[in-house]
Amino acid sequence: MVENSATVVARTTDNGSRIVRATGSLDDENASLLDDALEKADREDARLVVVDLSGVSFADSTVLHVLLRARGRSRRLVIAGPLSAVVERLFDVTGTRSAFTFAATVQDALEL
Repeated sequence: MVENSATVVARTTDNGSRIVRATGSLDDENASLLDDALEKADREDARLVVVDLSGVSFADSTVLHVLLRARGRSRRLVIAGPLSAVVERLFDVTGTRSAFTFAATVQDALEL
């Protein structure tokens, strides 16, 4: 049986950026964890939202939908890696890579 667990933790930096770090396997069963954290960042009016996907081993189209919705709400949203090959493929296969700003690391994202 495949483990379907994920965690999402969010924190605000000293300069008002919000970092949302997801780990594990994200799909339709738990993408709401990411969605809730991103909606909260929007309500808090974060100047920059960094979505750290470096710990995500799997993500499906539900997660992509959550990210696209968040991109539409957020002033600035950056996806930070390094991304697993599976997550990279999600953006490439769906043709949505150009819809997002990517950074190699969270630190790089915060410096954009």
